[in-house]
Amino acid sequence: MNAPVQNILAQAGAKPTPVQMPIKLPPERSLALPKVSFVVPTLNEAKNLPWLLPRIPDWAHEVVIVDGRSTDDTVAVARSLRKDVKIVMEPKRGKGAALQAGFNAVTGDIIVMLDADGSMEPEEAIVFVGVLMAGADMVKGSRFLQGAGTDDMSLFRMLGNWGLTWAVRLLYGGSFSDLCYGYVAFWTKHVATLHCDCDGFEIETLINVRALKNRLKIVEVASFEAPRISGLSNLRALPDGWRVFKTILRERIFSPVSLVSHGFP
Repeated sequence: MNAPVQNILAQAGAKPTPVQMPIKLPPERSLALPKVSFVVPTLNEAKNLPWLLPRIPDWAHEVVIVDGRSTDDTVAVARSLRKDVKIVMEPKRGKGAALQAGFNAVTGDIIVMLDADGSMEPEEAIVFVGVLMAGADMVKGSRFLQGAGTDDMSLFRMLGNWGLTWAVRLLYGGSFSDLCYGYVAFWTKHVATLHCDCDGFEIETLINVRALKNRLKIVEVASFEAPRISGLSNLRALPDGWRVFKTILRERIFSPVSLVSHGFP
């Protein structure tokens, strides 16, 4: 392990090999459990991964890190923290491009989208998976349900998210309480249905509206968003908010077929 990686791990108080409490299940039950793949897009997240990766549950089938040309030790830190991590190098920039690459690389039955900045609690994933196993097609986190919350959203961003959420409710139906939050899980078999084909932060909105248009069973669950641990967010409120709004309108105006065929107004 090189010196920069050792320094990052020492500063974060992390050990190269995470120790987790195993979940012991009877053999007859373990055979029926779905395989869960965590997809984590990264861009210069070396200081945040020591917090995140050791906390991903031990029952995870795989962890797929999709790196968008980081200039720090993100990849080396990931490999030192989790020996079985799958690294996908994505030459195109953007969260959407990274998630597409991750979706194509998974081998599990369920995909869990997880940010690398420390804002999402990996332990909450068991709730998402449980709801999927209970019959949902897609589960999304909400920061505005009972028991949820956020310490990482300005009033300006909160108002923007509220406006975009209501735009989707008016144009597509549904009852989303939180549109622009990327803690999402769904069955891998729906990747083709969602057909993610955008490169930026608007991919989260695209997934949500295409799930609505295709009448997937969607459930929101309470989730808490913490502040980013280290570094600066790549999110730009105005430009990215405009891209989200254009995605909402484009999908409603130019791709209305599934809405009509499924009986939407």
